[in-house]
Amino acid sequence: MRKRMGARYLGKETTRFRVWAPFRNSVVVRLEGKNQRELMALSPEERGYWSAEIPGACPGDSYVILLDDDLVRPDPASRYQPDTVHGPSEVVDTSYPWSDGSWANLPLEDLIFYEIHPGTFTPQGTLRAIIPRLDELASMGVTCLNLMPAAQFPGGRNWGYDGVLPFAVQNTYGGPRALRELVDACHARGLAVVLDVVYNHLGPEGNYLADFGPYFTEQYATPWGPALNFDGAYSDEVRNFFIDNALTWIEDFHLDGLRLDAVHAIFDMSARPFLQELATEVGHLALRLGKPVHLLPESDANDSRLIREQPLGGLGHSAQWADDFHHSVHSLLTGERQGYYLDFGCAWHLKKALTQGYVYDGIYSPYRRRRHGNSAKDRSGRQFVVYTQNHDQVGNRMQGERLSGLIPFEADKLAAGLLLSSPFLPLIFMGQEYGETAPFRFFVSHGDDWLLEAVREGRKREFAAFDWPGEPPDPQDPETFAGCVLDWDKRRNGRYHTLAGLYSALIRLRRNIPALRDLRLDRLAVLGANSDAVLTLLRWSHGDRVAAVCNLTPEEEEVRLELPGTDWTRLLHTSDREWDGPGSAIPDHPEPNGRIKLAGYSLVLLRSVNREL
Repeated sequence: MRKRMGARYLGKETTRFRVWAPFRNSVVVRLEGKNQRELMALSPEERGYWSAEIPGACPGDSYVILLDDDLVRPDPASRYQPDTVHGPSEVVDTSYPWSDGSWANLPLEDLIFYEIHPGTFTPQGTLRAIIPRLDELASMGVTCLNLMPAAQFPGGRNWGYDGVLPFAVQNTYGGPRALRELVDACHARGLAVVLDVVYNHLGPEGNYLADFGPYFTEQYATPWGPALNFDGAYSDEVRNFFIDNALTWIEDFHLDGLRLDAVHAIFDMSARPFLQELATEVGHLALRLGKPVHLLPESDANDSRLIREQPLGGLGHSAQWADDFHHSVHSLLTGERQGYYLDFGCAWHLKKALTQGYVYDGIYSPYRRRRHGNSAKDRSGRQFVVYTQNHDQVGNRMQGERLSGLIPFEADKLAAGLLLSSPFLPLIFMGQEYGETAPFRFFVSHGDDWLLEAVREGRKREFAAFDWPGEPPDPQDPETFAGCVLDWDKRRNGRYHTLAGLYSALIRLRRNIPALRDLRLDRLAVLGANSDAVLTLLRWSHGDRVAAVCNLTPEEEEVRLELPGTDWTRLLHTSDREWDGPGSAIPDHPEPNGRIKLAGYSLVLLRSVNREL
């Protein structure tokens, strides 16, 4: 049975507090008013919980938790930290005048994600500051905001993966009220909202969970710190804490889904894994709410059990972030072969990524020096979120360079065409759609010198496999953060404006053409022509066919088409002068078995409609 954690305001100037602290002899809430401090003891419950309903505790009141009378800590399930991760928590009223009563979420296959880091998306760096830009995102065709983690982290500059209070909305982003306002504004514009949550570790600074109970295990370790205890003694209560967290985001903030960070670093050998239990509980909540709720884990394990239905032996998640498409495109267009790009760089990798989701499906990985992954052939394209940029793939480069800074403009347009004609759920990283040149670097604002030095050294070790020249920017330097803020006005001028227009046109075609909307992987084929450098992605749905013919090299290629049917029409060519290209030599109605001259680094979309089928 679910235990609701933290301080929940019940109305009538009364708040219920609940804390899990199985090894403590006493747990006390200290209300901190302007002129007095009031101590209220919590009563023990079974299995290490402590709770009480406290009259006079109202929204806006500050409080701390006293463990065994002398250890003062913020509430592990704090809803708001007005000052720092070390300071008092604040009681929050979860009621809000929502205007989204008719909102029923979007089906998975309609999601076009736009990933946002709230701190660098606008100069203000707040959740409210995103709202004035929503109309432009919606008009572009984006259907879902994917917010990077908003749980409270130390200081004001962080990617969010160092969060230590999973229920509290970051104070420098505007706190819980600001997140509700943003979600309500998104729903008013037909936009879904997914929040990134971190259930594999907590950040090091301000991490007080171990003072309350055995939240962590020594049996496993993650690259970022101690692993959470999801399968050892007392793990039922740890699971309850994080499942309550997930359901709270969905219930109290009307979120439409959760992106789960790096679930391959969630270690759990139990017969009923935490990730399966989480999917079950979210599914039950979705039924009660009468709308779908999407779980979108990130994993580099290439394990299709994650997205397979539970009756078929899977964990039952909606879709997963999958890297193989990104790695295939990136390595082909940049020529990079360092680090994990060692596993990619040939056109057959892209062919396989487009047709099966995973490239490494049990075959040998030179980078890992072992076999990797399993087959996802029976899965739908709607179960893979793909990208040519995201926060990891940009930010985990030494200098945080975006793809637009690594490849020519024509190749950047080709990458957009590949992403939005793919049979998967596309994700656009903020600014990508207009070719933002500001980097997205790693940044923090820690308060401990020893921790800062550990972070700096850790980043250097991460980059060793890539052999990049130079030194990484100091993540603690405020200028490292400031240099990542988007210049939104770029999108209105020159090639930035052109690229933004191309993204809008590609999204419009994707949403309006049945063959591009159909994400079944048994309704596509990838053909090679001339050489492995020229690929044709053929997709169909009943009588509608679309071919995306792409040249992955900088040189013009003469290509013989091998298209079924008749009456093919050119829809869009990334080399058209409309898109500031060199011009297209492809006729408006090419012969299905004729020859075309395909400009270097370009993609042409062709369509044939047989209305009798």
